[in-house]
Amino acid sequence: MDFKKELNDRINYIEEIINNNLIDENSKKDDLQYQIYEAMNYSVMSGGKRLRPMLLLETSRLFGGADEDTFPFMTAIELIHTYSLVHDDLEAMDNDEYRRGKKTTHAVYGEAMGVLCGDALLNYAFEIGLDGIKKASDKNLAIDSLSILSEKAGVFGMIGGQVVDIKNDGKKIDINTLDYINELKTGALIEAAMTMGATLAGASKEEITLVNECASMIGQAFQIQDDILDVTSTTEVLGKPVLSDEKNNKSTYVNLLGIEEAGNKVEELSNHAIERLKSLGRENEFLFILIEKLINRNK
Repeated sequence: MDFKKELNDRINYIEEIINNNLIDENSKKDDLQYQIYEAMNYSVMSGGKRLRPMLLLETSRLFGGADEDTFPFMTAIELIHTYSLVHDDLEAMDNDEYRRGKKTTHAVYGEAMGVLCGDALLNYAFEIGLDGIKKASDKNLAIDSLSILSEKAGVFGMIGGQVVDIKNDGKKIDINTLDYINELKTGALIEAAMTMGATLAGASKEEITLVNECASMIGQAFQIQDDILDVTSTTEVLGKPVLSDEKNNKSTYVNLLGIEEAGNKVEELSNHAIERLKSLGRENEFLFILIEKLINRNK
């Protein structure tokens, strides 16, 4: 497999699906609230790996699901991920000026519009998800999937992790607390992506539970690698400021474990997740390689 080509093909495929679901700002230029459409589209289409919609799509394919059933949910999860980044970058949070190599939303449109843009993306995600339920070939599976997304994105998931992170801002924390934060803050949406894909494809409860466990490992590995890149990469490669964790006096896997042990942990978690997924006896070579590549990514 030419993985790089396959990856680019999927990114383009997903970009087209997301773009088709965004508000057409060109047709809304006479609207008094036009700037919010512009800010939303700027935030979503500023690049990115599209990892979460890709994991959703490929997990659905792992279980023989139809691509079209995933379209609204791929868009919804990417909008929610984007809103979380828009809010993370605000002055009250991480106060970052660059994201994905471009100015952050609040740096371009102002802090107030940054807040409203994040709010708008979150609401619009659920508009798209609800519309997806109406059009779904199996409405019950679609309802279950949107329910997964709402829980994983909320106080029992991503928001909950962000709360614990903020409460411990500037404090030294132990590895168990760091695991808890990242299980929710980073892992929850990755878990949502993969369990939604399995759910939409009609996987059994046992299979969905296993997928969620694997996704939890993948999410943790992804965050550890992010911590490593924060101290080993450059702003030009990463597309956002490096050493931001050090600047913000944050506890990370690197300063708790050291770079070598943190790297070993990434490999261990990723390999275990792949082995568990392969134990299902289903084939999706691209998905397995994608997870492996998380170990060696440089941005």
